[in-house]
Amino acid sequence: MRREHLDVLIVGAGLSGIGAAYRLQTQAPSRSYAVLEGRDDLGGTWDLFRYPGIRSDSDMFTLGFPFHPWTAAKAIADGPSILEYLHETAATYGIDKHIRFGRHVVRASWSSADALWTVETNQESYTCSFLYVCTGYYDYDSGYQVAFPGLDSFEGTVVHPQHWPKDLDYTGKRVVVIGSGATAVTLVPAMAPDAAHVTMLQRTPSYVASRPAHDAFSDKLRQLLPEKLAHRLIRTKNVAFSSAVYAAFRKWPAHAAWLLNSTVAKQLPAHIPADPHFTPRYKPWDQRLCLVPDADLFEALRAGTASVVTDEIETFTPAGIRLRSGDELRAELVVTATGLQMVALGKIKLTVDGRPVDPHDTFVYKGMMLSGVPNLAWCIGYTNNSWTLRSDLTSQYVCRLLNHLERTGTSICVPEIDASEYDAPPRPVVDLSSGYIRRAANLLPRQGSYGPWRLRQNYPRDFLSLRYTSLTDGSMRFKQAA
Repeated sequence: MRREHLDVLIVGAGLSGIGAAYRLQTQAPSRSYAVLEGRDDLGGTWDLFRYPGIRSDSDMFTLGFPFHPWTAAKAIADGPSILEYLHETAATYGIDKHIRFGRHVVRASWSSADALWTVETNQESYTCSFLYVCTGYYDYDSGYQVAFPGLDSFEGTVVHPQHWPKDLDYTGKRVVVIGSGATAVTLVPAMAPDAAHVTMLQRTPSYVASRPAHDAFSDKLRQLLPEKLAHRLIRTKNVAFSSAVYAAFRKWPAHAAWLLNSTVAKQLPAHIPADPHFTPRYKPWDQRLCLVPDADLFEALRAGTASVVTDEIETFTPAGIRLRSGDELRAELVVTATGLQMVALGKIKLTVDGRPVDPHDTFVYKGMMLSGVPNLAWCIGYTNNSWTLRSDLTSQYVCRLLNHLERTGTSICVPEIDASEYDAPPRPVVDLSSGYIRRAANLLPRQGSYGPWRLRQNYPRDFLSLRYTSLTDGSMRFKQAA
Protein backbone atom coordinates (compact mmCIF):
# COMPACT_ATOMS: atom_id res chain seq x y z
CA MET A 1 0.00 0.00 0.00
CA ARG A 2 1.34 3.43 -0.95
CA ARG A 3 2.20 5.64 2.02
CA GLU A 4 1.13 9.26 1.96
CA HIS A 5 4.06 11.67 1.83
CA LEU A 6 4.17 15.13 3.35
CA ASP A 7 7.08 17.51 3.62
CA VAL A 8 6.55 17.99 7.36
CA LEU A 9 4.64 15.96 9.93
CA ILE A 10 3.76 17.72 13.17
CA VAL A 11 2.99 15.39 16.07
CA GLY A 12 0.53 16.90 18.56
CA ALA A 13 -2.27 19.44 18.17
CA GLY A 14 -1.81 21.33 21.42
CA LEU A 15 -0.43 24.80 22.02
CA SER A 16 2.90 23.94 20.36
CA GLY A 17 1.48 22.04 17.41
CA ILE A 18 -1.02 24.75 16.47
CA GLY A 19 1.70 27.39 16.69
CA ALA A 20 4.03 25.22 14.58
CA ALA A 21 1.38 24.81 11.90
CA TYR A 22 0.86 28.58 11.68
CA ARG A 23 4.58 29.22 11.31
CA LEU A 24 4.86 26.59 8.57
CA GLN A 25 1.97 28.15 6.67
CA THR A 26 3.42 31.64 6.85
CA GLN A 27 7.21 31.20 6.91
CA ALA A 28 7.68 27.98 4.88
CA PRO A 29 4.52 28.06 2.75
CA SER A 30 5.87 25.78 0.01
CA ARG A 31 5.96 22.84 2.43
CA SER A 32 3.02 20.45 2.71
CA TYR A 33 2.16 19.33 6.23
CA ALA A 34 -0.27 17.47 8.45
CA VAL A 35 -0.76 17.42 12.22
CA LEU A 36 -1.12 13.97 13.79
CA GLU A 37 -3.06 14.06 17.06
CA GLY A 38 -3.52 10.95 19.18
CA ARG A 39 -6.59 12.27 20.97
CA ASP A 40 -10.05 12.99 19.52
CA ASP A 41 -9.78 16.75 19.86
CA LEU A 42 -7.15 19.47 19.76
CA GLY A 43 -5.84 21.33 22.79
CA GLY A 44 -3.34 18.91 24.31
CA THR A 45 -2.94 19.69 28.00
CA TRP A 46 -5.95 21.98 27.98
CA ASP A 47 -8.18 19.25 26.58
CA LEU A 48 -6.80 16.51 28.83
CA PHE A 49 -6.98 18.16 32.27
CA ARG A 50 -10.51 18.81 33.52
CA TYR A 51 -10.07 19.09 37.29
CA PRO A 52 -11.73 21.98 39.21
CA GLY A 53 -10.01 25.33 38.81
CA ILE A 54 -7.64 24.25 36.01
CA ARG A 55 -5.90 27.43 34.81
CA SER A 56 -2.72 28.81 33.35
CA ASP A 57 0.22 29.66 35.57
CA SER A 58 1.49 32.20 33.03
CA ASP A 59 -0.19 35.34 31.74
CA MET A 60 -2.11 34.83 28.52
CA PHE A 61 -0.38 37.70 26.74
CA THR A 62 2.76 35.55 26.66
CA LEU A 63 1.18 32.08 26.82
CA GLY A 64 -1.08 33.04 23.93
CA PHE A 65 0.22 33.25 20.37
CA PRO A 66 1.99 36.43 19.23
CA PHE A 67 0.12 36.24 15.90
CA HIS A 68 -3.35 35.87 17.46
CA PRO A 69 -3.88 38.30 20.38
CA TRP A 70 -5.57 37.18 23.55
CA THR A 71 -8.65 39.40 23.93
CA ALA A 72 -10.42 37.99 27.00
CA ALA A 73 -10.54 40.00 30.21
CA LYS A 74 -8.47 37.76 32.50
CA ALA A 75 -4.71 37.68 32.10
CA ILE A 76 -4.59 34.47 34.16
CA ALA A 77 -7.14 32.32 32.37
CA ASP A 78 -9.10 29.17 33.21
CA GLY A 79 -8.67 25.96 31.22
CA PRO A 80 -11.96 26.09 29.29
CA SER A 81 -11.20 29.64 28.10
CA ILE A 82 -7.75 28.58 26.90
CA LEU A 83 -9.22 25.58 25.07
CA GLU A 84 -11.76 27.84 23.37
CA TYR A 85 -8.92 30.17 22.34
CA LEU A 86 -7.01 27.25 20.77
CA HIS A 87 -10.09 26.13 18.82
CA GLU A 88 -10.62 29.70 17.64
CA THR A 89 -6.97 30.04 16.54
CA ALA A 90 -6.96 26.74 14.64
CA ALA A 91 -10.21 27.65 12.82
CA THR A 92 -9.16 31.23 12.04
CA TYR A 93 -6.03 30.16 10.15
CA GLY A 94 -7.37 26.94 8.65
CA ILE A 95 -5.08 24.79 10.77
CA ASP A 96 -7.96 22.58 11.88
CA LYS A 97 -8.27 21.26 8.32
CA HIS A 98 -4.75 19.80 8.56
CA ILE A 99 -5.30 17.92 11.84
CA ARG A 100 -5.84 14.15 11.75
CA PHE A 101 -7.32 12.96 15.01
CA GLY A 102 -6.97 9.54 16.58
CA ARG A 103 -3.47 9.13 15.13
CA HIS A 104 -1.12 8.01 17.88
CA VAL A 105 2.44 7.92 16.55
CA VAL A 106 4.13 4.69 17.61
CA ARG A 107 7.48 4.70 15.81
CA ALA A 108 9.53 6.68 13.31
CA SER A 109 12.39 5.32 11.19
CA TRP A 110 14.91 7.48 9.34
CA SER A 111 16.60 6.46 6.11
CA SER A 112 19.68 8.45 5.10
CA ALA A 113 19.60 6.89 1.64
CA ASP A 114 16.14 8.35 1.00
CA ALA A 115 16.37 11.34 3.36
CA LEU A 116 12.95 10.36 4.68
CA TRP A 117 11.21 9.48 7.91
CA THR A 118 8.73 6.61 7.85
CA VAL A 119 6.19 7.41 10.57
CA GLU A 120 3.84 4.71 11.82
CA THR A 121 0.66 5.44 13.73
CA ASN A 122 -2.00 3.19 15.22
CA GLN A 123 -3.95 3.54 11.96
CA GLU A 124 -1.57 4.04 9.04
CA SER A 125 1.95 5.10 8.09
CA TYR A 126 3.39 8.16 6.35
CA THR A 127 6.68 9.39 4.99
CA CYS A 128 7.98 12.88 5.58
CA SER A 129 11.13 14.89 4.98
CA PHE A 130 11.05 16.52 8.43
CA LEU A 131 9.47 15.31 11.66
CA TYR A 132 8.45 17.92 14.24
CA VAL A 133 7.38 16.47 17.60
CA CYS A 134 5.16 18.92 19.51
CA THR A 135 3.96 16.62 22.27
CA GLY A 136 5.79 18.34 25.14
CA TYR A 137 7.30 16.09 27.80
CA TYR A 138 4.37 14.89 29.92
CA ASP A 139 2.92 11.40 29.74
CA TYR A 140 -0.69 11.79 28.62
CA ASP A 141 -1.52 8.19 29.47
CA SER A 142 -1.07 8.38 33.24
CA GLY A 143 0.09 10.65 36.03
CA TYR A 144 2.53 9.73 38.77
CA GLN A 145 0.90 7.36 41.25
CA VAL A 146 2.40 6.76 44.70
CA ALA A 147 1.90 3.35 46.30
CA PHE A 148 0.65 4.65 49.64
CA PRO A 149 0.52 2.09 52.47
CA GLY A 150 -2.99 0.90 53.30
CA LEU A 151 -4.57 2.55 50.25
CA ASP A 152 -6.76 -0.50 49.59
CA SER A 153 -8.33 -0.16 53.04
CA PHE A 154 -9.63 3.37 52.41
CA GLU A 155 -13.43 3.35 52.09
CA GLY A 156 -13.67 6.70 50.33
CA THR A 157 -12.85 7.77 46.77
CA VAL A 158 -9.34 8.36 45.42
CA VAL A 159 -8.75 10.30 42.18
CA HIS A 160 -5.72 11.64 40.33
CA PRO A 161 -6.17 15.11 38.76
CA GLN A 162 -5.04 13.82 35.36
CA HIS A 163 -8.05 11.48 35.23
CA TRP A 164 -10.82 13.54 36.83
CA PRO A 165 -14.22 11.80 36.60
CA LYS A 166 -16.91 13.87 34.90
CA ASP A 167 -19.57 12.89 37.46
CA LEU A 168 -17.49 13.32 40.63
CA ASP A 169 -19.56 15.12 43.28
CA TYR A 170 -17.62 16.38 46.29
CA THR A 171 -20.34 18.68 47.65
CA GLY A 172 -20.40 18.56 51.46
CA LYS A 173 -17.52 16.07 51.63
CA ARG A 174 -14.28 16.21 53.56
CA VAL A 175 -11.48 16.34 50.99
CA VAL A 176 -7.73 15.82 51.34
CA VAL A 177 -5.51 16.99 48.48
CA ILE A 178 -2.08 15.36 48.66
CA GLY A 179 0.60 17.62 47.19
CA SER A 180 2.03 21.12 47.30
CA GLY A 181 2.64 21.95 43.64
CA ALA A 182 0.72 23.99 41.10
CA THR A 183 -2.10 21.44 40.80
CA ALA A 184 -2.67 21.28 44.55
CA VAL A 185 -2.71 25.05 45.07
CA THR A 186 -5.24 25.26 42.22
CA LEU A 187 -7.53 22.49 43.47
CA VAL A 188 -7.78 23.60 47.10
CA PRO A 189 -9.42 27.02 46.59
CA ALA A 190 -11.52 25.71 43.68
CA MET A 191 -13.04 22.89 45.76
CA ALA A 192 -13.30 24.74 49.08
CA PRO A 193 -16.61 26.58 48.42
CA ASP A 194 -18.53 23.32 47.82
CA ALA A 195 -16.72 20.78 49.99
CA ALA A 196 -17.29 20.48 53.74
CA HIS A 197 -13.57 21.17 54.16
CA VAL A 198 -10.42 20.80 52.04
CA THR A 199 -7.03 19.97 53.56
CA MET A 200 -3.83 20.36 51.57
CA LEU A 201 -1.51 17.65 52.88
CA GLN A 202 2.11 18.18 51.92
CA ARG A 203 5.35 16.51 52.82
CA THR A 204 7.37 19.63 51.93
CA PRO A 205 6.16 23.11 50.92
CA SER A 206 6.64 24.95 47.63
CA TYR A 207 7.22 28.62 46.93
CA VAL A 208 3.88 30.32 46.30
CA ALA A 209 3.30 33.80 44.91
CA SER A 210 0.06 35.76 44.46
CA ARG A 211 -0.75 37.65 41.28
CA PRO A 212 -3.88 39.52 40.15
CA ALA A 213 -5.93 37.59 37.62
CA HIS A 214 -6.59 40.91 35.86
CA ASP A 215 -3.69 43.10 34.70
CA ALA A 216 -4.89 46.67 35.25
CA PHE A 217 -2.05 48.25 33.24
CA SER A 218 -2.69 45.91 30.31
CA ASP A 219 -6.43 46.58 30.44
CA LYS A 220 -5.72 50.31 30.19
CA LEU A 221 -3.41 49.85 27.22
CA ARG A 222 -6.03 47.81 25.39
CA GLN A 223 -8.53 50.63 25.87
CA LEU A 224 -6.17 53.26 24.48
CA LEU A 225 -4.34 51.50 21.64
CA PRO A 226 -5.22 49.32 18.64
CA GLU A 227 -5.50 45.67 19.59
CA LYS A 228 -2.38 44.36 17.86
CA LEU A 229 -0.16 47.20 19.06
CA ALA A 230 -1.44 46.89 22.63
CA HIS A 231 -0.87 43.12 22.55
CA ARG A 232 2.71 43.58 21.33
CA LEU A 233 3.51 46.15 24.03
CA ILE A 234 1.91 44.10 26.81
CA ARG A 235 3.74 40.98 25.68
CA THR A 236 7.08 42.84 25.61
CA LYS A 237 6.45 44.33 29.04
CA ASN A 238 5.54 40.96 30.57
CA VAL A 239 8.52 39.18 29.01
CA ALA A 240 10.90 41.85 30.29
CA PHE A 241 9.42 41.77 33.79
CA SER A 242 9.41 37.97 34.16
CA SER A 243 12.92 37.65 32.72
CA ALA A 244 14.25 40.30 35.10
CA VAL A 245 12.56 38.74 38.13
CA TYR A 246 13.92 35.29 37.29
CA ALA A 247 17.46 36.63 36.81
CA ALA A 248 17.29 38.51 40.10
CA PHE A 249 15.93 35.51 42.00
CA ARG A 250 18.72 33.28 40.68
CA LYS A 251 21.41 35.85 41.45
CA TRP A 252 20.18 36.67 44.96
CA PRO A 253 18.33 33.54 46.15
CA ALA A 254 18.45 34.42 49.85
CA HIS A 255 16.82 37.80 49.22
CA ALA A 256 14.28 36.20 46.91
CA ALA A 257 13.37 33.59 49.52
CA TRP A 258 12.93 36.29 52.16
CA LEU A 259 10.70 38.32 49.83
CA LEU A 260 8.50 35.35 48.90
CA ASN A 261 8.23 34.03 52.45
CA SER A 262 7.49 37.40 54.04
CA THR A 263 4.83 38.18 51.42
CA VAL A 264 3.10 34.85 52.04
CA ALA A 265 3.28 35.32 55.82
CA LYS A 266 1.25 38.55 55.55
CA GLN A 267 -1.56 36.73 53.76
CA LEU A 268 -1.90 33.79 56.15
CA PRO A 269 -4.29 33.62 59.10
CA ALA A 270 -2.68 33.75 62.54
CA HIS A 271 -3.15 30.03 63.22
CA ILE A 272 -1.16 28.99 60.12
CA PRO A 273 2.53 29.89 60.45
CA ALA A 274 4.59 30.43 57.31
CA ASP A 275 7.22 28.07 58.69
CA PRO A 276 6.91 25.13 58.11
CA HIS A 277 3.89 25.33 55.82
CA PHE A 278 5.17 27.85 53.26
CA THR A 279 8.93 27.93 53.80
CA PRO A 280 10.68 25.61 51.34
CA ARG A 281 14.20 24.28 51.93
CA TYR A 282 15.32 24.77 48.33
CA LYS A 283 16.25 27.97 46.50
CA PRO A 284 13.64 29.89 44.49
CA TRP A 285 13.37 28.50 40.95
CA ASP A 286 15.17 25.28 41.78
CA GLN A 287 11.59 24.20 41.23
CA ARG A 288 8.75 26.01 39.50
CA LEU A 289 7.07 28.84 41.35
CA CYS A 290 3.38 28.19 42.13
CA LEU A 291 1.09 31.01 41.06
CA VAL A 292 -2.00 31.93 43.09
CA PRO A 293 -4.31 34.30 41.16
CA ASP A 294 -6.01 36.90 43.34
CA ALA A 295 -4.61 35.14 46.45
CA ASP A 296 -7.49 32.64 46.28
CA LEU A 297 -5.60 29.96 48.22
CA PHE A 298 -4.93 32.33 51.11
CA GLU A 299 -8.52 33.56 51.03
CA ALA A 300 -9.73 29.98 51.51
CA LEU A 301 -7.27 29.46 54.39
CA ARG A 302 -8.43 32.67 56.09
CA ALA A 303 -12.09 31.71 55.62
CA GLY A 304 -11.51 28.37 57.31
CA THR A 305 -12.87 26.36 54.38
CA ALA A 306 -9.38 25.03 53.74
CA SER A 307 -6.34 24.16 55.83
CA VAL A 308 -2.78 23.01 55.28
CA VAL A 309 -0.93 20.18 57.04
CA THR A 310 2.79 19.54 56.65
CA ASP A 311 3.52 15.95 57.61
CA GLU A 312 4.24 12.52 56.15
CA ILE A 313 1.74 9.75 55.47
CA GLU A 314 2.13 6.67 57.63
CA THR A 315 -0.82 4.80 56.18
CA PHE A 316 -4.30 5.14 54.80
CA THR A 317 -7.09 3.96 57.10
CA PRO A 318 -10.74 3.13 56.30
CA ALA A 319 -11.74 6.64 57.35
CA GLY A 320 -8.81 8.70 56.10
CA ILE A 321 -5.05 9.09 56.50
CA ARG A 322 -2.88 8.51 59.56
CA LEU A 323 0.23 10.72 59.68
CA ARG A 324 3.72 10.16 61.07
CA SER A 325 2.91 12.59 63.86
CA GLY A 326 0.06 10.29 65.00
CA ASP A 327 -2.67 12.66 63.84
CA GLU A 328 -5.40 11.34 61.55
CA LEU A 329 -7.09 13.25 58.76
CA ARG A 330 -10.66 12.13 58.12
CA ALA A 331 -11.60 12.12 54.46
CA GLU A 332 -14.30 10.95 52.08
CA LEU A 333 -12.36 12.00 48.98
CA VAL A 334 -8.58 11.99 48.50
CA VAL A 335 -7.04 13.74 45.49
CA THR A 336 -3.51 12.52 44.77
CA ALA A 337 -1.93 15.62 43.22
CA THR A 338 1.39 13.81 43.41
CA GLY A 339 2.74 14.96 40.07
CA LEU A 340 3.11 13.99 36.47
CA GLN A 341 5.29 11.56 34.60
CA MET A 342 7.71 12.77 31.97
CA VAL A 343 8.51 11.14 28.65
CA ALA A 344 10.74 12.05 25.74
CA LEU A 345 9.25 12.72 22.29
CA GLY A 346 5.84 11.32 23.14
CA LYS A 347 7.30 7.84 23.68
CA ILE A 348 7.88 7.48 19.92
CA LYS A 349 10.37 4.70 19.18
CA LEU A 350 13.09 6.15 16.94
CA THR A 351 15.56 4.43 14.65
CA VAL A 352 18.18 6.02 12.41
CA ASP A 353 19.32 3.80 9.56
CA GLY A 354 18.19 0.76 11.50
CA ARG A 355 19.91 1.82 14.73
CA PRO A 356 17.58 2.34 17.74
CA VAL A 357 17.89 5.78 19.31
CA ASP A 358 17.70 6.15 23.08
CA PRO A 359 16.91 9.86 23.70
CA HIS A 360 18.93 9.76 26.93
CA ASP A 361 22.06 9.02 24.90
CA THR A 362 21.62 12.20 22.87
CA PHE A 363 22.39 15.85 23.52
CA VAL A 364 19.92 18.59 22.75
CA TYR A 365 21.01 21.12 20.15
CA LYS A 366 19.59 24.64 20.62
CA GLY A 367 16.94 23.17 22.89
CA MET A 368 15.17 21.36 20.05
CA MET A 369 17.18 18.86 17.99
CA LEU A 370 18.95 15.65 19.06
CA SER A 371 22.59 14.95 18.33
CA GLY A 372 22.98 12.39 15.57
CA VAL A 373 19.28 12.43 14.66
CA PRO A 374 18.60 14.06 11.26
CA ASN A 375 15.62 16.21 10.29
CA LEU A 376 13.84 15.99 13.61
CA ALA A 377 12.95 18.69 16.14
CA TRP A 378 11.32 18.40 19.56
CA CYS A 379 9.36 21.39 20.79
CA ILE A 380 9.55 22.16 24.51
CA GLY A 381 8.95 25.41 26.35
CA TYR A 382 10.49 27.34 29.21
CA THR A 383 10.19 26.34 32.85
CA ASN A 384 10.70 29.90 34.10
CA ASN A 385 8.46 31.68 31.62
CA SER A 386 5.52 31.08 29.33
CA TRP A 387 5.76 27.85 27.33
CA THR A 388 4.80 29.58 24.08
CA LEU A 389 7.68 32.04 24.18
CA ARG A 390 10.14 29.22 23.61
CA SER A 391 7.94 27.00 21.44
CA ASP A 392 7.29 29.83 18.99
CA LEU A 393 11.02 30.53 18.66
CA THR A 394 11.61 26.83 18.01
CA SER A 395 8.96 26.74 15.27
CA GLN A 396 10.43 29.77 13.55
CA TYR A 397 13.90 28.20 13.70
CA VAL A 398 12.54 25.00 12.14
CA CYS A 399 11.15 27.13 9.28
CA ARG A 400 14.58 28.73 8.84
CA LEU A 401 16.11 25.26 8.57
CA LEU A 402 13.54 24.11 6.02
CA ASN A 403 14.07 27.21 3.90
CA HIS A 404 17.85 26.78 4.08
CA LEU A 405 17.57 23.19 2.88
CA GLU A 406 15.41 24.29 -0.05
CA ARG A 407 17.65 27.23 -0.91
CA THR A 408 20.88 25.22 -0.85
CA GLY A 409 19.50 22.12 -2.50
CA THR A 410 20.40 19.93 0.46
CA SER A 411 18.05 17.44 2.08
CA ILE A 412 19.53 16.55 5.48
CA CYS A 413 20.35 18.64 8.57
CA VAL A 414 21.83 16.90 11.60
CA PRO A 415 23.54 18.32 14.71
CA GLU A 416 26.69 16.44 15.67
CA ILE A 417 28.64 16.63 18.91
CA ASP A 418 31.89 15.18 20.16
CA ALA A 419 33.22 14.85 23.69
CA SER A 420 35.40 17.95 23.37
CA GLU A 421 32.32 20.15 23.12
CA TYR A 422 31.29 19.76 26.75
CA ASP A 423 33.54 20.02 29.77
CA ALA A 424 31.17 19.24 32.64
CA PRO A 425 28.89 16.31 33.54
CA PRO A 426 25.79 16.42 31.31
CA ARG A 427 22.44 17.37 32.84
CA PRO A 428 18.82 16.59 31.92
CA VAL A 429 17.36 18.91 29.32
CA VAL A 430 14.87 20.15 31.97
CA ASP A 431 17.24 21.28 34.69
CA LEU A 432 15.10 21.59 37.84
CA SER A 433 15.19 19.68 41.11
CA SER A 434 11.48 18.76 41.10
CA GLY A 435 10.64 15.13 41.83
CA TYR A 436 8.99 14.48 38.48
CA ILE A 437 12.15 15.64 36.68
CA ARG A 438 14.50 13.61 38.87
CA ARG A 439 12.38 10.52 38.23
CA ALA A 440 12.79 11.02 34.48
CA ALA A 441 16.52 11.75 34.50
CA ASN A 442 17.33 8.44 32.77
CA LEU A 443 14.72 9.04 30.05
CA LEU A 444 15.27 12.60 28.90
CA PRO A 445 17.90 13.87 26.47
CA ARG A 446 20.80 15.69 28.06
CA GLN A 447 22.35 19.11 27.71
CA GLY A 448 25.98 20.16 27.74
CA SER A 449 27.62 23.02 29.58
CA TYR A 450 27.93 25.69 26.89
CA GLY A 451 27.22 26.75 23.34
CA PRO A 452 24.32 25.35 21.32
CA TRP A 453 24.26 22.27 23.55
CA ARG A 454 23.08 24.18 26.61
CA LEU A 455 19.40 25.06 27.06
CA ARG A 456 19.28 28.48 28.67
CA GLN A 457 16.14 29.78 30.33
CA ASN A 458 16.64 33.18 28.72
CA TYR A 459 14.10 34.41 26.18
CA PRO A 460 15.91 37.61 25.05
CA ARG A 461 19.10 35.65 24.41
CA ASP A 462 17.24 32.85 22.63
CA PHE A 463 15.33 35.38 20.54
CA LEU A 464 18.56 36.75 19.11
CA SER A 465 20.20 33.34 18.76
CA LEU A 466 17.34 31.50 17.07
CA ARG A 467 16.12 34.33 14.88
CA TYR A 468 19.33 35.92 13.64
CA THR A 469 22.49 33.82 14.09
CA SER A 470 23.91 31.74 11.25
CA LEU A 471 22.53 28.24 10.74
CA THR A 472 26.00 26.97 9.77
CA ASP A 473 27.71 27.10 13.16
CA GLY A 474 30.00 24.06 12.89
CA SER A 475 27.72 21.78 14.90
CA MET A 476 24.85 21.66 12.41
CA ARG A 477 25.80 19.66 9.32
CA PHE A 478 23.94 19.92 6.03
CA LYS A 479 24.15 16.93 3.68
CA GLN A 480 22.69 15.33 0.60
CA ALA A 481 20.88 12.01 0.74
CA ALA A 482 23.30 9.09 0.71
